[in-house]
Amino acid sequence: MSSRSGSVGGGSVGGGSSAGGGAAVPLAVLLRREVASERTASERPELHSGLFSQAKKGEDFTFLKPDCERVPGVPSSSFSAFGLFDGHNGNGAAIYTKENLLNNILSAVPADLNREDWLAALPRSLVAAFVKTDKDFMTKARSSGTTVTFVIIDGLVITVASVGDSRCVLEAEGSIYHLSSDHRFDASKEEVDRVTESGGDVGRLNVVGGAEIGPLRCWPGGLCLSRSIGDQDVGQFIVPVPLVKQVKLSTAGGRLIIASDGVWDVLSPEVAFNCSRELPPEHAAEQIVKTAVQSKGLRDDTTCIVVDIIAEKNNSSMPLPKKQPGIGVFKNMFCKKKSSDSSSHADREYVDPDIVEEIFEDGCALLSRRLDSEYPVRNMFKLFICAICQVELKPNQGISVHEDSSQPGSLRRWDGPFLCQSCQEKKEAMEGKRRSQDSSKNSE
Repeated sequence: MSSRSGSVGGGSVGGGSSAGGGAAVPLAVLLRREVASERTASERPELHSGLFSQAKKGEDFTFLKPDCERVPGVPSSSFSAFGLFDGHNGNGAAIYTKENLLNNILSAVPADLNREDWLAALPRSLVAAFVKTDKDFMTKARSSGTTVTFVIIDGLVITVASVGDSRCVLEAEGSIYHLSSDHRFDASKEEVDRVTESGGDVGRLNVVGGAEIGPLRCWPGGLCLSRSIGDQDVGQFIVPVPLVKQVKLSTAGGRLIIASDGVWDVLSPEVAFNCSRELPPEHAAEQIVKTAVQSKGLRDDTTCIVVDIIAEKNNSSMPLPKKQPGIGVFKNMFCKKKSSDSSSHADREYVDPDIVEEIFEDGCALLSRRLDSEYPVRNMFKLFICAICQVELKPNQGISVHEDSSQPGSLRRWDGPFLCQSCQEKKEAMEGKRRSQDSSKNSE
């Protein structure tokens, strides 16, 4: 994927001068992109998936939809989606998120994008969709919450968004890659600091005699997760802003394991892959769950999804998305060195079957960063649409995502993207500013 200076989506990206003075895209690049797009449509890898679960509370829910289309009726726009939702304090949040998250993701993606731009738009669209799902659910219930690990596979590009402690791990070319991160207070001092600075109280359970036991939790409520969807009764500083990772597999393909903490509290990724190796996905998922349960008993809902991504062995011509410069973290990941050859630099940008590349990663909890107009590419999202709930805004109605009502006159208040009033209030509540304002009003 590359950054863009011209218009995107349905607009022209090359041929003639741009109104903004940007350079025209060379014809050779346009032709390469067109050929690459046609190849991608016909050379998508095969996906095989399997699911197995053992229930203790009945709060784990899953989503497996291998045949989605971002443009209805256009097979070349197909992608696959898999999700795991580990509910707590009831199953309401898990069920609601399962039923609404994908629609919210697609609604947040601008229309008429080509595949390259669709993949570039996903990181911001996933953030908006997670926050919208959380905001909408909170109008329906207070006490339920859920972890979310949501995976979108388009060709050999895997995009994962996650909150909570369910995990997605990938095995490819003999290495294991973690595509999610545990949002547990015990796992991140940074998350502890964020929540306490926003008004939360984080500590261990106190017992008779003053001793502290168990994991770090947020009080009131005792939730050990710093991010989730739902959990309004704990506090809105338990945010729904996901870690997003996007990677491009090599043509060797790979295997994904998406599982709830009922698996990961018992098994390491290495053990999970080893105990299920060479089994088809449905049997692999069953073996992983049974191995976890046999080790320590069925203490919690224990769920596993296995997805095999099988690419053509001779498919060495699938385009490799370029790393994006920008706000997020972009870096090569587990690259295999190749012997030098006579191919040109331009050719190597599109042909490199021997690397697994990380295209994008960001886990920041700040919406002002995650929804920024240049994140991860500019000129893709409409300015006068709420960046979270997608309602249309009049020019004088939107509130800049950079606006900080606790600091009047803050910088960039005139810059987009913009939020509607209710989404701005949601943002401030997540950052602890709405709580501070309400407290100050009550003290007057």
